[in-house]
Amino acid sequence: MELSERKKKVLRSVVDLYIRTAEPVGSKAITELPDMKYSSATIRNEMADLTALGYLEQPHTSAGRIPSAAGYRLYVDELMADYRLSIDETKSISTAIEEKMKQVDKMVEKVAKLVSQATDLPAISVASRYGSATVKRFDLILAGQGSVILVIMLSSDEVVNKLIKLPVNITETDLKLLGAVLNAAMTGITAEEMTAELLEKIMGAAGAAAALVPVIVDFTADTLRRQSSTNIAIAGHSRLLGLPEYRDVDKAQKVLSSIDEDALSGLPAVMQNANGTKVLVGPENVAQELKDTSVVMTKFDIGDGLQGMIGVVGPTRMDYAKVTARLSYFAESLSKMFAKPETPQLPEAQADEEA
Repeated sequence: MELSERKKKVLRSVVDLYIRTAEPVGSKAITELPDMKYSSATIRNEMADLTALGYLEQPHTSAGRIPSAAGYRLYVDELMADYRLSIDETKSISTAIEEKMKQVDKMVEKVAKLVSQATDLPAISVASRYGSATVKRFDLILAGQGSVILVIMLSSDEVVNKLIKLPVNITETDLKLLGAVLNAAMTGITAEEMTAELLEKIMGAAGAAAALVPVIVDFTADTLRRQSSTNIAIAGHSRLLGLPEYRDVDKAQKVLSSIDEDALSGLPAVMQNANGTKVLVGPENVAQELKDTSVVMTKFDIGDGLQGMIGVVGPTRMDYAKVTARLSYFAESLSKMFAKPETPQLPEAQADEEA
């Protein structure tokens, strides 16, 4: 049975009030709502009909009504209003993300130092994202006259936002159209796929809000590039100086100057499809600067869409067995440390009893 608009309005009010108070809702409470123009008797009749149809329940004879599972289902599917994030909420989410990334940066630096101490060799520690970041959803929220908040949910389920000053007078309808266009054209694609042709196409479809499109596309592309970036830390350069191979000052200087982020930035790509520990000996290295050294690497899972990698750089004479064993233990321990705790499973018999 298709519900009338009045019944839907009453049902939505019951659900909203019950969510807010956790108390059964009576007709008097609904009558007092500012947008409810019906009499108490009319609302009581509608609530009785909704109860008979299975959308409301009455826990006690004299009590008000609470939503049933069917009532919640209809509310979620058709009746609930879009929730708009406040400026404080968007700032809070952004702060949490920034704090998480700071924690990752500190972790990368600390792990590099620990690996260098354990192996007595220069060490590299890396945190990078799986694959290429994309946008899952765009939302646009009017934030008072003259500005709008752009909210972007990424494929990693992280949320970023930007406050944009409006160059022209934009209405809610204009923003809804722009949001629909953005969600149709710019979700699921990488920063590299956000071309000038795509920008022109979106601007042509955005109507009165077209002036916002270049700002949104630039911010989105920059965000995706940052999400796909790699954090690298290197520690223990000076440990090479204690090895016989590098007692020659010129040779040592050449190798030390080559152990930098540019020379090592290609190593995560080498590990992308590798399983276990990988050893690159001399000329096998991705950088010409490292052709007289060996690199031993292994990876571990950080969670939240991030993958870690640790490795050491040293002479081709290094003790590969010892280094490999220590790196593998580090990687296994780090994966366990970052693993999210699983919900404990009840034994089958106990679960049956509690059910």
